[in-house]
Amino acid sequence: MADAPTVTHHPSSEQHPTAHPTAHPPATDAVRRHDPGVRGFASDNYAGVHPEVLAALALANGGHQTAYGADAYTAHLQEVFRGHFGPAAEVFPVFNGTGANVTALQAVTERWGAVICAESAHINVDECGAPERMGGLKLLTVPTPDGKLTPELIDRQAYGFDDEHRAQPQAVSITQTTELGTCYTPEEVKAVCDHAHERGMAVHMDGSRLANAAAGLGVPLARFTTEAGVDLLSFGGTKNGLLFGECVVVLSPGRVRSVRYLRKMSMQLASKMRFLSVQFEALLSGDLWLRGASHANAMARRLAEAVRDVDGVTVLRPVESNAVFALLPREVAERLQKRFRFYFWDEAKGEVRWMCSFDTTEADVDTFAAAVAEEMAAA
Repeated sequence: MADAPTVTHHPSSEQHPTAHPTAHPPATDAVRRHDPGVRGFASDNYAGVHPEVLAALALANGGHQTAYGADAYTAHLQEVFRGHFGPAAEVFPVFNGTGANVTALQAVTERWGAVICAESAHINVDECGAPERMGGLKLLTVPTPDGKLTPELIDRQAYGFDDEHRAQPQAVSITQTTELGTCYTPEEVKAVCDHAHERGMAVHMDGSRLANAAAGLGVPLARFTTEAGVDLLSFGGTKNGLLFGECVVVLSPGRVRSVRYLRKMSMQLASKMRFLSVQFEALLSGDLWLRGASHANAMARRLAEAVRDVDGVTVLRPVESNAVFALLPREVAERLQKRFRFYFWDEAKGEVRWMCSFDTTEADVDTFAAAVAEEMAAA
């Protein structure tokens, strides 16, 4: 006679109406559907959740906490962010980066307002028109050689302030790090902010990889944000080991308005906000943010050095963060993509982008670099 099948017992609330739901960790019917040993270089969003962040989520679980941000974790998060950005900082956790940007930009523009940004900016290229369609504002773009705006480039669009036929330039948005992996220095940010403020415009910083910029520059977060004159920023967490979540951080309350209401109207108000907030507490209370970003940056530098001398491969830009941009024959890149995930950055040129993350290992980098050399040798 065959053995009887094993049955996992799932206690229900009907059977145990007074049992605490976390007293005994429940079984799960979920099945692992991926190979955790597989790594790629497509995006730092591909990485999993940092174990310290998972531990923080478990710590915040259990019991009841007031919803919509009136919880102990979100209250404490204000102090955590003020420790990095100064006593005037106010933080508003949101679900994702696009939501953070749309919410933030609405807070510094009116219905007839416009935002000046680099042509390559994420808000212009990769957010499906959300700032304009959902935020109700106009993007005024400027081509940049390295992804960075300057006062001179801003002035290409900073005009027509009294022209009723033109959307009014009311804000400048810069990205740190830029979409090309470059970093604004504190002096460059200050020059942008001073120039914008002189013309009555606020400055927003899209900081989905803000930690990578600080690690690359070797300076505190406030040095190129609060101290440089940035008015508000979108602070990224997902690319640095969080499960989900970003934050809108107000640095100049006098230039920013109504984020509390705009967050709700933009569908970015989390009911169980403690699970957003505790992740940022884990990230920013100690040095986890810096450890993860520094490691990702170091792996990008290792990768660039490993492929720099491979015949037929050109590293196109200095590696200032966790991104490597390279040029190689298209047929080689396509064969390589069958072995490792990564994206073409410029299809016409054959330019590719390789991203490293907090969990990229030296072995991952060396294996990938060896594959690049193999495919180039077979070209």
